[in-house]
Amino acid sequence: MFEIFSQGLFEGVKPMMVIRDHLVRHPDRCLHNGICIPICPTSAWLSTPPYKFDPSRCLESCRLCLDACPSQAIFAVFKKGEKLLEPQKK
Repeated sequence: MFEIFSQGLFEGVKPMMVIRDHLVRHPDRCLHNGICIPICPTSAWLSTPPYKFDPSRCLESCRLCLDACPSQAIFAVFKKGEKLLEPQKK
């Protein structure tokens, strides 16, 4: 389910896991407190440790788990040219 993002190619760089093409989870930072579970509107985070992730349920534009994570173990990976905010129509 998880893919290794980095094998520690540089000294001191820890491996990370690609959760989806737009999210990365850093396992060493995770506090395993499950805060990301109830915030997810699609229940993409499984409720038992180690809190695995079902990427097929993830809404790409949601990113609520990023804001909820106190240790910043989950973070976004932005693609070149991706718009962060859409202008509001009047």
